[in-house]
Amino acid sequence: MRSQLSPYWLWLLLAVPALAMVPTLTGTDARAFHGLLHPTGEFAARFMIVSLLATPLLLLTKGATWARWLKSNRRYFGVAAFFYAALHTYVYLVGKGSIDRILAEATDFDIATGWIAMLIFIPLAATSMDYAVRKLGRAWKPLQRLTYVAAVFTALHWASLHGWRGLAPTLVHFLPLIALTLYRLWWLYLRARPARLA
Repeated sequence: MRSQLSPYWLWLLLAVPALAMVPTLTGTDARAFHGLLHPTGEFAARFMIVSLLATPLLLLTKGATWARWLKSNRRYFGVAAFFYAALHTYVYLVGKGSIDRILAEATDFDIATGWIAMLIFIPLAATSMDYAVRKLGRAWKPLQRLTYVAAVFTALHWASLHGWRGLAPTLVHFLPLIALTLYRLWWLYLRARPARLA
């Protein structure tokens, strides 16, 4: 029974930040509305990072129960990351107010990297359900590995904002992911393995 209910409780937990934003999203205070730009983007990045930490944490903890739970539920965190990224994009577009202003800065490095990350997120979210996993078969995992590409562009987007003043918070959030990803690569390809008996 608990296993059947747990996804719903997890969805509720992941939705709490968005629920807190509803009054501002539906209100008339333009300044407060624009103030949601950063928190929506930060939650998108955080949930994406959590989803990517699942596998290396499982290796690091040698299969701890909580790490197994995180790995089995990482798709929920990934979908939540897409939802907050979409909300972030919505706040940005509404805040700009016109297509001319949006296009004028679309090729700026800090904005272009955000758009690329968002475009990568779309097929990842669209193929996150069990039906897509079954239909895509072996192609599903390679497609989902594009999350790492999205993470790189997300980090670049965040770090380069406001003349690279976003570098410090980006490093705080992404350094654990970088360290654990390097650990995973070491574990997979470089660690010493016991010699096999002939």
